[in-house]
Amino acid sequence: MKKLLIASAVALFGLSNAQIAKGTTYVSGTVGYSSTEDNNTNNKEDDFKVIPTVGYFVASNVAVGVGVGYASNIDKTDVTGGSRKFTTSSIVVEPFARKYWTLGEKLYIFGQVSVPMAFGDDKEEVTAANVTTSTKEKFNSFGVSIKPGLDYFVSKNWTLEATLGDFGYSNSKYKNSESVDNYRFGLDLASVSIGVKYVFAK
Repeated sequence: MKKLLIASAVALFGLSNAQIAKGTTYVSGTVGYSSTEDNNTNNKEDDFKVIPTVGYFVASNVAVGVGVGYASNIDKTDVTGGSRKFTTSSIVVEPFARKYWTLGEKLYIFGQVSVPMAFGDDKEEVTAANVTTSTKEKFNSFGVSIKPGLDYFVSKNWTLEATLGDFGYSNSKYKNSESVDNYRFGLDLASVSIGVKYVFAK
């Protein structure tokens, strides 16, 4: 009877003995650009982000890694006789650790804990009567993020990856201001992120 229950559990949850081997390395990352323009308010906003990521399995189904990259946001509004432009740019560093659990020969579920950090500045430029004045303020932020996800090996070297939601905490601080705390607890289909990664299979 006990053996029958174990066999039923394996069939139900698709559990497998497949493991991602210690010493396996993978590369992934985030590249994104978006631009929105509102002709009613003469506002245009551009977002850009590139964060390559490298991971290494320190044990079977356990990986550590880091993402390092750049992110920027430019928000510009034209007004009569001038304009206002607000630019945020930062260097992003995000070390992480992942634990994988096998659901099938090619399908895994994982939990990731990361420590996202950003170091950058905000710059405001105001133009009026052909005269531009600008101010700049430095900031830094750090946090802790927990994300569940699924990883599917479409081939020996390529996987499709999806993360769902974001649980965590972040703290941001400008040079001459008090720090701001933010707590996130989100698990919904609107916050699904899908990507690919290349695995240097052993």
